[in-house]
Amino acid sequence: MKFLHPAELGFAVRSKLADWGAGARLMGRLVASLGAVLRRPALLRDQIHFMGNYSLAIIAVSGVFVGFVMGLQYYYGLQRFGAADSVGMLISLSLVREFGPVLTALLFAGRAGTSLTAEIGLMKAGEQLSAMEMMAVDPVSRILAPRFWGAVIAMPILAAVFSAVGVLGGWVVSVPMIGIDSGAFWSQMQSGVDVWVDVGNGVIKSVVFGFAVSFIALLQGFEAQPTPEGVARATTRTVVVASLTVLALDFVLTAMMFSI
Repeated sequence: MKFLHPAELGFAVRSKLADWGAGARLMGRLVASLGAVLRRPALLRDQIHFMGNYSLAIIAVSGVFVGFVMGLQYYYGLQRFGAADSVGMLISLSLVREFGPVLTALLFAGRAGTSLTAEIGLMKAGEQLSAMEMMAVDPVSRILAPRFWGAVIAMPILAAVFSAVGVLGGWVVSVPMIGIDSGAFWSQMQSGVDVWVDVGNGVIKSVVFGFAVSFIALLQGFEAQPTPEGVARATTRTVVVASLTVLALDFVLTAMMFSI
């Protein structure tokens, strides 16, 4: 077994701390740029359209099929206990609390996150960011910040769409196909889902995931090696790191929000 020399270990630790410090500085600059971004709403609008509208199809289709599967699985499980009428409540709770924000964030990381990383990485490889700095234009405030806040705004909207079409998918399976009473489906959902506790916490989760996924995607692109191989590796890291971060944050947020 090969052991690292103390000097090599110290260099590795120092390099990792330097990377974390650079990431923290970039996050601070992105958060502080909100005012400047709002003064140029056209840039923000274009990024919301790019990331939100172009991700809408995969989000909606995935939400429908997730609702289909949840309707079947919950019905088969609840009918053993004579509680099949509670399918609607369980579908809505699962979607607004967990599956809506989490699956939307994972799909968003694979669709929009990789696009952000590749775009920023290619701009760096083509020396466009360096050219902007030579012209006294800050690439963080002009390029990265609108994309960051556009993703943060688009994520809760996409999560809401995912949850809504998921509930409709569960209704299609539960009511017309299986035969559950439509009034019981909707009344159980209405009485069992709290707007502030359930829906509100789901919105908070989606906003946090939006911060995490967009920041990771932009950071990987901004720090990528300016070569085709470097951009490809950065894009792969975006999917892996963002997905693991979303799952870890989901556990932490769930423990904080719904602990008894």
